[in-house]
Amino acid sequence: MTVPDIAVQAARALWAELEPVHDVVYFAPEARAAAEAAGFRGFWRGYFAMRAAPLGPVGAAPVTAAFHGFHPSMVARALPGVWSPGSPDGALAARLAGSAAALRRSGLDGAGPAADPAALHRAAELAWAAAGEVDVDGRVLAAANAALPRPDGDLETLWQATTTLREHRGDGHVAVLVARGVGPVAAHHLKIAAGETDGEWLRTARGVDPDAWAAGAEDLRARGWVDATGALTAAGADEHDEIERLTDRAAARPWGALGPERTAELAALLAPMATAVLAAGDVPVHGPVGLVRDGR
Repeated sequence: MTVPDIAVQAARALWAELEPVHDVVYFAPEARAAAEAAGFRGFWRGYFAMRAAPLGPVGAAPVTAAFHGFHPSMVARALPGVWSPGSPDGALAARLAGSAAALRRSGLDGAGPAADPAALHRAAELAWAAAGEVDVDGRVLAAANAALPRPDGDLETLWQATTTLREHRGDGHVAVLVARGVGPVAAHHLKIAAGETDGEWLRTARGVDPDAWAAGAEDLRARGWVDATGALTAAGADEHDEIERLTDRAAARPWGALGPERTAELAALLAPMATAVLAAGDVPVHGPVGLVRDGR
């Protein structure tokens, strides 16, 4: 399917609005409490359980591959062990309930300025329609999320739709990195050099030991993408931009299917919602995925 350029441009613009809505599942206290109540104790056990839950009671190896950015030993500390105190069904229910509660606190249910009930309903309808158009060939996380039934409630529907769409984009991004020979640690360093996230925080959060971290940095230097200080070279900036361009193109199909008018309508509805979520203070503005919303 040939995707028009306007849909490629929309893929990046919509990501800036979708990502904060989705991200409450990782950072909001309501989501973390729901994970704990479902038997997933500790931030990272909850993270891996709730994100991997659409795949079923999966082990560490396929999750490491699909998530791409984590050291295998870090994933193995959570999976498959989390499926003993909890279950994939429990994780699916917890992530939906916790995320909806966090979005409700942010005012997305009409109780605050972010969205009146009619706007929320329309946003949920449009986002669900876009999520129904994701192409799932070779995209494990997108396919698993797209196969889930539509939940009850507009907040729940909106959250699940944004999740399917962001995992669709993420699967495509990983495919681009693999095709260009950029491993997980090198990819982290490329984002750091581009000023999209904090280096030491990211190293710790992804469980990478210092030697492997240093090797990833050396990989970029050997390619000529960063200089001795770790700053992007002209070649590195070109590579970073090309990876992002190809990621946008890989993420464009839902927006081509939705069409420019409905895509623009959804973007306008989501923008104040994303702003409200970020204003609530739970989701980091410049998080590990490298989204710089104020620079979109």
